[in-house]
Amino acid sequence: MLYNIFDAKAPQMPSPTKGTEIVNLLLSKASKEMRQPLLPMAFPALSAHLSSDVKLMYSDNKYYEIGAGQMGHIIGSSGTGKNQLTHLVGAICRDFCLHDETEYKRLAEWSRQMKSLGNSKNKPERPSVYFTFPPSDITNAAFIQNADSLEQHEGRTMYLNLPEVGLADKISGGHKQVSQMIRQCYDVSRSGQLRATSDGVSANPRLRLCMTLSSTPDDARAWYKRDMVNGTFGRITTAFVPRGERKGRIPRQGVYDEEYLAKLDRFLLRLSNAKGSFVVKPLNKVADQLAEEMCDLANMADSDELFELSHRSIFSAWKKAAVLWILNDQTYTRSIGEFMVYFCYYDLWSKLRVFSDMLALGEPMQEEAQKRGPKNFLQDLPNSFNEAQLEALRVSHGKSKDGARHQISVWCNRGFIEYSAQTGLYTKKTDRYGQK
Repeated sequence: MLYNIFDAKAPQMPSPTKGTEIVNLLLSKASKEMRQPLLPMAFPALSAHLSSDVKLMYSDNKYYEIGAGQMGHIIGSSGTGKNQLTHLVGAICRDFCLHDETEYKRLAEWSRQMKSLGNSKNKPERPSVYFTFPPSDITNAAFIQNADSLEQHEGRTMYLNLPEVGLADKISGGHKQVSQMIRQCYDVSRSGQLRATSDGVSANPRLRLCMTLSSTPDDARAWYKRDMVNGTFGRITTAFVPRGERKGRIPRQGVYDEEYLAKLDRFLLRLSNAKGSFVVKPLNKVADQLAEEMCDLANMADSDELFELSHRSIFSAWKKAAVLWILNDQTYTRSIGEFMVYFCYYDLWSKLRVFSDMLALGEPMQEEAQKRGPKNFLQDLPNSFNEAQLEALRVSHGKSKDGARHQISVWCNRGFIEYSAQTGLYTKKTDRYGQK
């Protein structure tokens, strides 16, 4: 395993090389502190440029739409620079804004005609408009109506950038409905119930949405409080912005000038021109590799919650890598695979940094937050240890000591440790586990 998600320091982002040149372009205008968290957050906006026709086969032998269902949540304290995401997605979604501006004019003209005709029966029908980058304060009724219009226009995807997590409640019709909406968007399924449109026709559109959220850690914790186990939390990729040191300087951003936008447009054209269903075996090979590593991580922490959470982290990383594959003229390179691995680990690391204590579901609550979340027990043990030491460590982190023997058995079977009958101790095998 290349990354330690239990460490306070973020996993180091790979250096972009052949096939991932877009990464350098995407981050070239961001301040140094924001480059790492901004990268995964750029993919929902990029993915929304793909048509519903673009599908890739995952390791489960099923095809999935790549251009819908990608969601991200950037989390950081006030003043850390989260608003830089708005500038980046603004550059990526310029074509959306131009399209929507024309649609707003058509809708405004229709509204003007309706008012001028008064009670006349010869009123014009509402124009068939759709918006690809709606405002963040869109209502639930307008959201469903727009999703229906998008489906009628070749199944296009809308992208939302929400500066506050509470806005998602408004879109879904209330916080109790958020989880359902997130699942439907992630799985690109229908809205679940019939809705009345302005024409009096029932609408049950397939929700094709890509979305980014921004919030402070406290707001994020409050928003997810009741949704840690129902899938909402796992379906949204997380990027955590550490507070950092106090510095007497303002972070510098670059300007998204014409030269930059021209380079970006050449990549976006590859997304909008992509069509068809594909099988990219190297991507699935990396997914299978990650599945093995995530199992190992869960065994080290003895955490079913971490294991279940990792499934969607792998899938989300796979979809991001699929976008990189399309941006690279549908050609796979080793660098794309490296970023796929990184995206998976970075998502889990970010979740643990903000929600570690909330992920200790079903366990006794301890006073210190760091004792309540998934913990790499093997990392905290000495190089050679006995069962009693693991029992004591488990108890100190709120777990039963009765599980120590089973955990040792799993570690032996997975090749993490080996037993010495001569000393009666277990020793870490650093060839399989390089982080003591």
